[in-house]
Amino acid sequence: MSKDKDEKLKTTRRDFLKGIGAGAVVAAVAVAGVEEYRMAQAPPVVKPPVVAPGVTSEVTLNVNGVDHTVVVDNRSNLTDVLRLQLGLTGTKVSCDRGECGACAVLVDGVPMLSCVTLAADMGGKKVTTIEGIGTPSNPHKLQAAFRDNLGAQCGMCTPGMILVSKALLDRNPNPTADQIKQELAGNLCRCGNYPFILKSVQAVK
Repeated sequence: MSKDKDEKLKTTRRDFLKGIGAGAVVAAVAVAGVEEYRMAQAPPVVKPPVVAPGVTSEVTLNVNGVDHTVVVDNRSNLTDVLRLQLGLTGTKVSCDRGECGACAVLVDGVPMLSCVTLAADMGGKKVTTIEGIGTPSNPHKLQAAFRDNLGAQCGMCTPGMILVSKALLDRNPNPTADQIKQELAGNLCRCGNYPFILKSVQAVK
């Protein structure tokens, strides 16, 4: 074999081996891309929270006049137990840090922010949610007033507004406008519907 032919053959072999190596890299990248796409399309695996032994309690909650015995994580807030375990989704989750008042419920007649209230501490107390004061066919007078006077817009703040207003009217059936504003100062309306909220509370006789 001549020297020129030998050099050409060596070059061809070298190029061939490089080509195989490059092809393997491309194939590996393609497989990895397909796997990544498949994982992205798959539904996320939801794992239950890890709860250490001894951090759960069995508690009987009296909610809207009905006793419910539930097992709760001692760290669970009242909002989550009402919504996720008892199905009472009228209690809204908004800021989830005790700042907006959307999650307000009545505990023994007193407004409390359920997102910063431990459910395990509610045994022996009477909890009232928005579902407990009226129904669509037989609404509480405050619910009817909010409906008739456009007191609700997006609705996120409405349950808390109504329950806090109820606590005020139970104590003082004829509050002044300033008293209503002061009572509702901790309840934020992101729609800015305050004039109609005030009008709704004042309409209750």
